[in-house]
Amino acid sequence: MLCPPLLIPTLSGRPLSGATRPGLTCRLCLLTGVLFLCGGASAGQPLSAAEKSAAPKKQPVAGGSNVVAHRGLMRHAPENTLPAFRACLELGFGFELDVRRTSDGTLVCVHDDTLDRTTSGTGPVTGQTLADMQQLDAGSWFDRRSAGERVPTIEQIFALTAGYAAAGRMDHVVIAIDIKANDAEVERDLVQLARRHKISPWLVYIGRTITDPQVRQRLKQADESAQVALLCGSPAEVRTALTDPAVDWVYLRFLPEAGLMQEVHAAGRKAFIAGATVAGERTQNWQTAMDVKIDAVLTDFPLVFRRQQRHSAQTTE
Repeated sequence: MLCPPLLIPTLSGRPLSGATRPGLTCRLCLLTGVLFLCGGASAGQPLSAAEKSAAPKKQPVAGGSNVVAHRGLMRHAPENTLPAFRACLELGFGFELDVRRTSDGTLVCVHDDTLDRTTSGTGPVTGQTLADMQQLDAGSWFDRRSAGERVPTIEQIFALTAGYAAAGRMDHVVIAIDIKANDAEVERDLVQLARRHKISPWLVYIGRTITDPQVRQRLKQADESAQVALLCGSPAEVRTALTDPAVDWVYLRFLPEAGLMQEVHAAGRKAFIAGATVAGERTQNWQTAMDVKIDAVLTDFPLVFRRQQRHSAQTTE
């Protein structure tokens, strides 16, 4: 089945490469919740029973918890690719992306430190030039209908996001930047790209940021308003983080009590939860996260989370 093309403009007004490809970016399929990527439910992993009943709509989120899709809509499109991120933006929720650097200095989006699992290439990302990367197939491993998808640059992802920001479609979007590149310039380069595309307010920096004070320092030096997160493993660590003026988000891997979240918000900070507690279809944990008003929840099942969120909103009205 061929679907109507979806044109996503960049700031220059030109569509991004691949934006009109029928098999990957069907707006109609996305908005009806079918999400077969115009190729049927056999593409990649099949929809779960809960996902089949989900019909995403753009409604105010319940409890202030914003869903963040791990590596984009990774169960329905190749992870860390433009279709996976575009799907999230069309549905009105955020995503997490991974940042690495090529041998000639370009920031690209790949999770692993090697290319073997998610592309047709082999070896370390840092051993490839951008030209090398652009020749790789980043879709066939997932499904034959995704063949020819490319590894995106961070600038391409930011340009895609900027189109939605300019259209006022980012009200409940949190974009988590997982910094995996390990060099002294990556923070500055990311901040500059974010500023150029005017999307800084929607970004929160995680990855090496949450454990390395030097990364946080370089981000703040590049932009005082950069939103940085700090890993907190206990309520005591959360309270310590709230005394640090350089910390904007507390990064949790445990479910806090409502009183602790009230302290976080009273201090003008936000909370981001990730890890095994919420990554899978952990519906009870998701509900707790919403009830205590955690600001952002990173999960592999964003469609199911959103369905539960809508149901929660309806039952409290």
